[in-house]
Amino acid sequence: MKDYIAQRAMNIATYIIENNATVRQAAKQFGVSKSTVHKDAGERIGYINPALAKDVRKVLEQNKCERHIRGGLATRDKYLREKKGVRA
Repeated sequence: MKDYIAQRAMNIATYIIENNATVRQAAKQFGVSKSTVHKDAGERIGYINPALAKDVRKVLEQNKCERHIRGGLATRDKYLREKKGVRA
């Protein structure tokens, strides 16, 4: 694995853990695709630092369990804005 990819994987994993970030937030922060974040945080980090990989997996699993709640809140906010006449 190339050094810059390993370093990016470490940075993404650390960011996700420290900020309890979603894959989407990490992708935006580092200017990469969600697929790249999944590959870095899901696979590559396991070869580089297994302990860190375990912590990242916990955060990603928590986000996965909560995503339906976030989606519902986003939809609710959307319709509340539309009701007030403000489109986003």
